[in-house]
Amino acid sequence: MSWTHFVLAVLAAGIITSFTDWFFAGILFHDKYLVYPEVWRQTGGKSETPAVAWSIVLGFLASAAFMGLCVAVAAHGYRAPLVLAGLCWLMVPVPLLITNALFIKLHPLVVVSHLLGWLAKLVIAALVAGRLLA
Repeated sequence: MSWTHFVLAVLAAGIITSFTDWFFAGILFHDKYLVYPEVWRQTGGKSETPAVAWSIVLGFLASAAFMGLCVAVAAHGYRAPLVLAGLCWLMVPVPLLITNALFIKLHPLVVVSHLLGWLAKLVIAALVAGRLLA
């Protein structure tokens, strides 16, 4: 494995998934966030810029962790990283988001959009890993 390819894979996946996060968390079903406004920290015209910036940083961290996992388990090609992405999705964001929705007032479509966003993020990372880490 080339460190250059690893860094390029993290950057590519991080940049692309920033846009998918924007779509799934910021646009898709955006009006459903307003169903329970008391749940959300930023309201009343306050800037969401710090939260968005941290979300982007964490997206790059997630991409780096996924690339590292692909390298650690020798997931080569496209099939193995995609299977790994599906397993990671089922292991972490699915139980976490659904459990949160059971205890926190979240509109079901907000949960669906976040689940789809995580699936997209992991599939994109898998495809980038399959291309650049081979």
